[in-house]
Amino acid sequence: MNTTAEPQPFATVVNQWARDTSAFLTRPAAILRNYKREDLRPDLIAGLTVAIVMLPQAIAYALVAELPPQMGLYAAIIATIIGALWGSSHHLHTGPTNTTSLIVLSGLLTVAVPGTPEYLIAAGVMAVWVGVIRLFLGLIRMGFLANFVSDAVVIGFTGGAGILIVVNQLKHLFRVDVARSPLFFNTLTEIAGQMTAVHLPSLAIGVGMILFLILLKRFKPRWPAPLLGMVLASIAVVSLHLEAQGVIVLGELPKGLPPLARLPIFDLDLLRQMASGIFAVAIIGLVEATSISRAIAAQSGQYLENDQEFVGQGIANIITGIFSGYPSSGSLTRSLVNYEAGSRTQLGAVFSGLFVLIAMLVFAPWAQFLPRAALAGLLVFTGSRMINRSEMRRIWHTSRGDSAIMAGTLAATLLLPLEVAVLTGVMISFARYIARTSHPAVHSMVPDAAFAHLSYQPEKPECPQLGILTIEGSLYFGATQHVEDSIRENRETHPGQQFLLLRMNQVNHCDITGLHLLETILRLYRQQGGDVFMAGVRQPVWDKMRLSHFDEMLGVSHFLSDERAIEHIFYKILDPGVCIYNCPYKIWRECQSLPKSARVEPVPAGVLVPETAVIPNTTAAELWLALNNGARQNGARPLVIDVREPYEFANGHVPTAQLMPMPQIMEGETAVPRDQDVVLICRSGRRSAQVLYKLQEQGYDNLVNLDGGMIAWEAAGLPAVIE
Repeated sequence: MNTTAEPQPFATVVNQWARDTSAFLTRPAAILRNYKREDLRPDLIAGLTVAIVMLPQAIAYALVAELPPQMGLYAAIIATIIGALWGSSHHLHTGPTNTTSLIVLSGLLTVAVPGTPEYLIAAGVMAVWVGVIRLFLGLIRMGFLANFVSDAVVIGFTGGAGILIVVNQLKHLFRVDVARSPLFFNTLTEIAGQMTAVHLPSLAIGVGMILFLILLKRFKPRWPAPLLGMVLASIAVVSLHLEAQGVIVLGELPKGLPPLARLPIFDLDLLRQMASGIFAVAIIGLVEATSISRAIAAQSGQYLENDQEFVGQGIANIITGIFSGYPSSGSLTRSLVNYEAGSRTQLGAVFSGLFVLIAMLVFAPWAQFLPRAALAGLLVFTGSRMINRSEMRRIWHTSRGDSAIMAGTLAATLLLPLEVAVLTGVMISFARYIARTSHPAVHSMVPDAAFAHLSYQPEKPECPQLGILTIEGSLYFGATQHVEDSIRENRETHPGQQFLLLRMNQVNHCDITGLHLLETILRLYRQQGGDVFMAGVRQPVWDKMRLSHFDEMLGVSHFLSDERAIEHIFYKILDPGVCIYNCPYKIWRECQSLPKSARVEPVPAGVLVPETAVIPNTTAAELWLALNNGARQNGARPLVIDVREPYEFANGHVPTAQLMPMPQIMEGETAVPRDQDVVLICRSGRRSAQVLYKLQEQGYDNLVNLDGGMIAWEAAGLPAVIE
């Protein structure tokens, strides 16, 4: 039989990849083709609502990265439109974010000084390469990678990023001259040393902005608080002539469409210096975007394609970098506003980008009166809200492992360069995943009180012959050593368990190392006279076993169904002599009707009859005829020897049968005649078969076993003597 899987032709694989890639890149056509007219009004309203929120955020977040406000606006316009048209989520809103801006700042500080042309060029180059990485990961179907970053990492990182944003904005809030430092404590120390030089008008504007946002958020949560706060702060600057008193304002923004930037995209020296920052922005931005889209999809019921979202985020950043923007990602605040405002399709985000473009062209001159301290107050407010205290408490009380990851990521965010902190969090997530999957639980199972289910009950006794182990995880190269150690430990703890039933219901994957482990366990049990059985093998694992010929090594008859596995092993494999004479427990449902010997001392229960043994059998009907015909023909009838216990014999036995309990025969206390035909009988025919096999080894050739024992005799309606 040919069990080799037929590989797909290379041309077929390439054609399929090309078709999928074409679908990724032509996403806007599919969106527009399926757009419904009734969605236009809700999308327009949602777009206008989000634009009101995005306009001040775009300016503020650009300032977090020490970039000019217009770069934030350019990113808000382009990344929002492109990310929506090429993305998967109906509600994810792409553009400048607090977290991304902070990582961008950390990465750019390694190559240039804020405010210089080199700094702005580096921001554009970073955006392009961040986009290239995200696009590449999407095209090669690596969207699943976003699932491997723990939520504890995201919570810890965003909490630390929120603290950093608050600390970094204090110098603008107090209007003190502090040198830019990537180290959290250095910035805090320098600000503390400058407290005597605090500019009170700037502080008043910043604190006023914070109080205004807090009050409006509490009493009028639907109002566009950031936009209203910026308008009021600008009015205060103009009416009170605060600029003349030293309050710093933004100055007039450029008026026009986003310009095309000339970027040294292939400057290897620049890329080498920014490599870790580019990678950190690419990865954490993808995690941020996919996490937000998943959270909203859980409410909207939309099915998401992570690969398509990666492609959208990639193209958005490439084009944003080319048109004078900086790296962007998904925004939780704007995405939630977009969803709650009633947006139905991706065009809701597209309209918000267009509205911001119109606002920039029309209202750009008015931004010159916006005080920097007010934006600092806005960022202090939003930064503090990034510290998700309730979720941190929840993680802290729920899981020690997640708590350690969260605390470690938060500490790394505060103490290390941000790109290193991000990579640290990602590596911690992978390390924890590997640690958890490499130590799948291997539990010994026994039935519950109703014999309905198997469960882990370490306080209950186990069967001395059969061990049942459930493997709760994949059998891949990282887990095999732990699983083997667990099985061997169980074997040493229960040396009498010659048989092992592996329950494979929760094993979804088995690689070649896992197959080698199963082969090792099988050899271990068979070399010691036992055997291994499996139940609940899933189709992907079965396919691997079949292709590797492990199914032939184990034997197809050793793959059992969950429902009949114990019944099969109990009646076909286990030694009933051990059950009756050496085991004081009744573990299985099948044990309940089994007699237990009254002997105090354990006795040799016999030997298992090998499959190759030739056991002569007779049926109940044939024995009845032999007994009756023999009685009519001068008494030449066979001798019937019942090998059960006395109380079993008393409850019903074949007429003329003599009682010779199995232990007496095995120990040589009772001799079985050699000079006449003998029929051995027990309850089911298994004990008598063991006795017959043992006597065959001693040279007996006059023995026959009653197939099915007393159960078959009574089922045939034949009479039994009850004493």
